[in-house]
Amino acid sequence: MLFGQTLLVPAAHSETAGYPFQVDVSSAVPLSFKAEPLRVLSLKASMLKVRSHVALVFDEQTQRPLYNKHGQTVVPIASITKLMTAMVVLDAHLPMDVKVSVADDNLNKIKRARSRLRVGMTLTRGEMLRLALMASENRAALALARSYPEGTPALVAAMNAKARALGMENTRFFEPTGLDSDNVSTAEDLVKMVTAAGRYTLIHQYTTTASLSVDNLNGRTMRFGNTNPLVRNASWDIGLSKTGFINEAGQCLVMQATINHRPVIIVLLDSWGKRTRVGDANRIRQWMERAPIRYVVPHGAVRLAGDFH
Repeated sequence: MLFGQTLLVPAAHSETAGYPFQVDVSSAVPLSFKAEPLRVLSLKASMLKVRSHVALVFDEQTQRPLYNKHGQTVVPIASITKLMTAMVVLDAHLPMDVKVSVADDNLNKIKRARSRLRVGMTLTRGEMLRLALMASENRAALALARSYPEGTPALVAAMNAKARALGMENTRFFEPTGLDSDNVSTAEDLVKMVTAAGRYTLIHQYTTTASLSVDNLNGRTMRFGNTNPLVRNASWDIGLSKTGFINEAGQCLVMQATINHRPVIIVLLDSWGKRTRVGDANRIRQWMERAPIRYVVPHGAVRLAGDFH
């Protein structure tokens, strides 16, 4: 409620059009109009201290950054890559119930990468996609790439083509997992990628899944958990999530979330320490939740009384 306050309201259809005048709304007669007052957070970037080398908080409503630290720096992005892999696979409209097998890909020779998926395991394409996004399984991403029409080279070419189409001018992909440090981007480019990925129902669903169980070669159940512990925290409203790590990239995290009624995209790159990226995400949330709120009347709208929600 804003009753009892004095507002500056632009009169759009009077002799004083364009000039603000003071209106005491404490005794005004209710007058309805379609435009609602804008809910604005009074944020000070100097009050936010994050430890990630690269950090960007992007307001999806205003399409402007709320906080930007080295947002144009080109850096390795590790398994954040898998969001683009997933989009390209889904763009191909491939059947998700088709069986896909894990092949001998010499994964252990690639940066000593590990995988719980064993050579010969067969899962549906949908399960591979979920494991690649939720558990960041590298062999699942490689299996998706191999089963793509014309194979991995065609998928990587499609990834770079989609990056260009999204206006990601400083982004390059060389393989589908993110294990190659030549897969690079900027926080500003990743905002574009997360925005696009958020439009895919399966990516929203799979990246926010807490866990998934599948059968291994011996018929025993294997349980995989989400690499972002925040998706298991009921106090967070997360629409999309992806983590990443290789030595060259540090700990990485991108999220689409709603904080203090504001839909935002959070990009955290080159964080050091296993808990730093999650700690930074929580610091960003606290920064937004503690921010004072003010209401701004849209230009040209006159409302002298009524309930402002």
